[in-house]
Amino acid sequence: MAITASKLRQATILGGLILVTLISVIAAQAQSEMKDPVPFTDVKAQTYQFIEWYDTIELTPEQDAIKKAALEPLPAPCCSNNTAYTCCCPCNMSRSLWGLTHYLITEHGYNAEQVQTKVKEWIATINPGGFSGDVCGTGGCNRPFEHNGCGGMRKGEVTWAG
Repeated sequence: MAITASKLRQATILGGLILVTLISVIAAQAQSEMKDPVPFTDVKAQTYQFIEWYDTIELTPEQDAIKKAALEPLPAPCCSNNTAYTCCCPCNMSRSLWGLTHYLITEHGYNAEQVQTKVKEWIATINPGGFSGDVCGTGGCNRPFEHNGCGGMRKGEVTWAG
């Protein structure tokens, strides 16, 4: 049985379709494996969880360097004359940022760019209206996040809106 040009073309097209299908399946699997490990769904519960991660997850010097690279370029939302890496104090907002950072770096191997993107997303989630950057200087340390505040200074005692 001789292979004709027509049959060869059909076989090539069929092989190409199979290859495209396999690539699509592999890409879909990779996409599902790269799902967001921390979708923001419950600010109150997640704030407490992130603060706990800050208290319990220790970073190696290499991991802390990733944290620093991610957070140092960002102004602290509550006191923009400080960086998100240091803030001016360990308020509940900062503790939540730092805990989220610790978790993403240690449990999911996030790099600085990925951490920074996720931290920006968290900041936008806790106060969609944005922060003024002068919260600490205007008595906002005990205001809720969504009212341009730090959420309080005592860990475990986060200030929430009515």
